[in-house]
Amino acid sequence: MAAGTGTEVRVTRGEDGTIRIAAVRGLGHVVSSYDDVTAAGPDFTRAVLDVAGAVLVWPVLGAPGPPVAEIHDAGRAQQWLWAVYGERVAAAVHDAGAGQPTDARVAAESPALAGAAARLGFAHWAARWWPASYPDGIAALEPDVLGLETAALTHRCQQVFDDLGDQPDDCAADLIEEHRAALAPLLRWWHSSPQQAYTARHLDRVLRLVDSAADCAGLDGTALRRLRSALDEGPEHGRSSALVDPATLFTRQAGYALAAGDARGAGGRVIARGTGTNDWRRYPPGLVDAGEYAVSWTARALGARRQIEVEVVAHVSAPAGIGVPLVAEVRVDGGPPHRVPLVRRDDLWTGRADVDLTPAATPSASASAPLGIEVGVLLPGFDPGAGPETRADRDAVRALARRRLADAAQAGAAAAEPHDTHDDTHDDVREPLLAETLAALAATSEDY
Repeated sequence: MAAGTGTEVRVTRGEDGTIRIAAVRGLGHVVSSYDDVTAAGPDFTRAVLDVAGAVLVWPVLGAPGPPVAEIHDAGRAQQWLWAVYGERVAAAVHDAGAGQPTDARVAAESPALAGAAARLGFAHWAARWWPASYPDGIAALEPDVLGLETAALTHRCQQVFDDLGDQPDDCAADLIEEHRAALAPLLRWWHSSPQQAYTARHLDRVLRLVDSAADCAGLDGTALRRLRSALDEGPEHGRSSALVDPATLFTRQAGYALAAGDARGAGGRVIARGTGTNDWRRYPPGLVDAGEYAVSWTARALGARRQIEVEVVAHVSAPAGIGVPLVAEVRVDGGPPHRVPLVRRDDLWTGRADVDLTPAATPSASASAPLGIEVGVLLPGFDPGAGPETRADRDAVRALARRRLADAAQAGAAAAEPHDTHDDTHDDVREPLLAETLAALAATSEDY
């Protein structure tokens, strides 16, 4: 996703004064606006970063390239444009901001910040959209590790932010405070032996950036003081010769055996079963397993009543014992939605409610799903509503996650070489995040 040397971009100024930067692709094809990127696919296929005076968007799927920028304040954006696109693009935006008619094609460069900004955008994407699924075999990312690396990347990319307070992604201090529980286990991982060269450098870089970000923000506390002391002493001081499994250093849910059968004794005659739609956009991360068949339902006849039961596979980190108002939305023959409250039971969200199933929509003794019943899951108030998304889009994201985990496993397990070819800056978005490396290592020792 980092801009490559010689990549041609188009700089245009709209009637409303908004300036857009987009790569020219193929035979003159141009992604000309943020709206065009939005229309190209569902939001879970794009990484988005709010920066000073603009919004940057990278497609998560497909070949790396420069971001699409929608600039609403060219003056504020000048502080970072040259560091993401190069001086020629920054000059073209300056001309456009001065009111000159602009529809220019400019060769973008590959400044150092381009890759880091793309990685930061991807880290925010992973926190929201990573398709963790036990049935699909896609390991979850440790949220505290991901949060600390996002803080490190935010500090690394501080130039793209300013102090006006309207950029929600400029949150390094908040991320450190929220995820500081991972500092101690990350230090133990950093001190562990044997240590692969790539992972050792990656850990060192993230920890030093977190320390620098905390220092700039004036944060303090025992964990941060221990981090500073350890970095001053270096990884060899206190290094253990014992083999350490990084996956055991972090608090993880023990086991994830899916509940089987109907332990609730609902009774009645089963008249239909089916699977529902699992639209990732309709609930926050960390609640529902991202598997395509995570939502299932059963319709029963209890005398004259018709009842539907819904079961949804929970995410491995889904909260238990608290009142999350997750609901299933049931429609019969395209009618108005009926919402069924769900509660966490073991590894499932479950709920049931009486529904009106017309005779035409209820086969008298069929075990196959009647076409008239549609079931989905959502969190009221969070749901963005219906929009364009398909299973192919979700499958493409699952394929991306599996590929990145495989690459992370290879990078994390590869033996150190005298002339290691990995870039010490770790600013290529294709390189794994620490949380991906940890997930890949954990997947080899867990039942995935």
